[in-house]
Amino acid sequence: MNSNIIDITLDNFQQVIVEQSKEKLILVSFWAEQVPESIELRDKLAAKTSTFSDYVTLATVDCQTQGQIAQQFGIQGLPTAVLIKDSQPLDGLSGPQTDETIAAFLDKHLPKPQDLLLNQAVEALAENNLNDASTAINQAFSIDTEQGGDRADIKLVLIDVYIQLGKTNEAQDLLNSIKMVDQDAYYKSLVAKLELASQAANSPEIQALEVKLQENAQDANVIQQLAAQYNQVNRNEEALALLFRHVQQASSDEAEAKAKSKELLLDILKSLPDGEPLANQYRRKLYTLMY
Repeated sequence: MNSNIIDITLDNFQQVIVEQSKEKLILVSFWAEQVPESIELRDKLAAKTSTFSDYVTLATVDCQTQGQIAQQFGIQGLPTAVLIKDSQPLDGLSGPQTDETIAAFLDKHLPKPQDLLLNQAVEALAENNLNDASTAINQAFSIDTEQGGDRADIKLVLIDVYIQLGKTNEAQDLLNSIKMVDQDAYYKSLVAKLELASQAANSPEIQALEVKLQENAQDANVIQQLAAQYNQVNRNEEALALLFRHVQQASSDEAEAKAKSKELLLDILKSLPDGEPLANQYRRKLYTLMY
């Protein structure tokens, strides 16, 4: 039994069934030693709710020792489980249950995997942990898409992550798919954030460096300055392309400049989120240069 399971007695009945049910769901599983099916249901519910401790508490009632509580619920047979919210019955199970029927029952009331991932992403963004936010929200988006979903709340957080990663094209494409009914305050803030990101991504400083590079495509100092500027505004694909080309083409008498470009390239790769395809692509490219 895990820590999210409470044995209900007359002493804690009020606290759990009335008070705690205001904060989260209470799933009450009634069981008795002489009814093996009721023990099986209790244990299956314990296993299936163990990862949802923030949303549901499993409360067990031993009908042999707590018959008065079973009577208060009007229990007429075992196995039985009753879902409580705000001290009122919300749903229930009666009779022997398969894994499938238990899963279907819980799916109606517990968060889906994409909900948990969405919450993780939101929390990570609030803590400026872009790496974890990107991993979680991309997984949530993939699950929702595979299930034929079109959830705006997941899309909006993914757009936020895209903007912060400098993926302005991907962010714009996803923004265009948001239906009018879902264009709330968060959506409007992302539209403004994307506009600012797009402006910053093509600042006068960047434009000036691009002109200099056109005048002298082999100027290592300009290449490195421009790559650093691109990185600052999350134009990492262009930054990596510039640096890799320099590392690849620099002559033997430019060893110091070449080493600096390679070091900057590696720093940018390290800054990218885990699993970022761009990072994997350029690590492979570097590998081919070495061997």
